[in-house]
Amino acid sequence: MDPLLPERNNLLTERMDDPACDRELLFNTYRQFSKINRLLSGWKQIYRSRIKPEILRNGGKASILDIGCGGGDIILHLCELCSKDSFDVQFTGIDPNERAHQFLSEVQVPENVRFMQTSSQNLADENLKFDIVISNHLIHHLSAEQLDQICRDVRILAKKRVIFNDIERNPIGYAVFKTIAPFLFKNSFIVEDGLTSIRRSYKKKELEQGLPNGWQVNRQIPFRLLAEFKTEPK
Repeated sequence: MDPLLPERNNLLTERMDDPACDRELLFNTYRQFSKINRLLSGWKQIYRSRIKPEILRNGGKASILDIGCGGGDIILHLCELCSKDSFDVQFTGIDPNERAHQFLSEVQVPENVRFMQTSSQNLADENLKFDIVISNHLIHHLSAEQLDQICRDVRILAKKRVIFNDIERNPIGYAVFKTIAPFLFKNSFIVEDGLTSIRRSYKKKELEQGLPNGWQVNRQIPFRLLAEFKTEPK
C-alpha cells in the first residue's frame, strides 16, 4: 500500500548515498539521470524563464555553478541550450562524492565545462563567485543543518541568483512514479531511490519554513518546487 506521505521522512537513505553500494548500478544510475531529468525536472523551461533572461541581461556571458552535480547531466543539458543560443557560459559542477568524480572523469565534456570533487563550503571559503548557482534534487538529501550551511554558502557564491530545483512530496506523484518508472529504468537505483526521494522531499510550506528570509518557493509541474534567491534587484 502506498503511503499517504503526511510527513517528510528524513530518516530514509538512498541506496546511491551508501559508499558501499554497487558501482555498476551506481554508474548506471548516473547515466539514467539524463533521461529522468529531461522527462521530469523541467530544466528546459527553467532555462527559458529564468536562466536565459539572466544571461541576456549579462550581455550573453555568465558563469554557472551546479552544487551536487552527480552525473553531470544537468550541466551538459544547460550547456547544450546555451550553445544553441550562442551564449558564452562557463559551467562548474561540484560534488563531494568520490565515485561521482570517478564517473565524471570518464565523461567527455566541452571546454567550457569542468567538474570538481569539492563542496560549496570549500568554494565559499575561497570566496569564489558565479553569476548563477543551481542544484537539482539536492535539497531533499540534506539535514536542516546542511540546508542552512548551503544557504549560507550560496549567499557568498552567487552574484545574481540561486535556483534550487527539487521534488515536492505528493502521494499521487509517488503512485505514478511507482507504476511507470520500473518500465523505464532498469539495472540502476532510479526506481528505489526515486521513491525514497519523494518520501524525503518537502511540501511547499515546509520548505518555505526551512529556508532563510529572502528565499521564494514556487510550485512547478509535475510535483516540483523551485527555491530561489536573488542577490540583485530586477
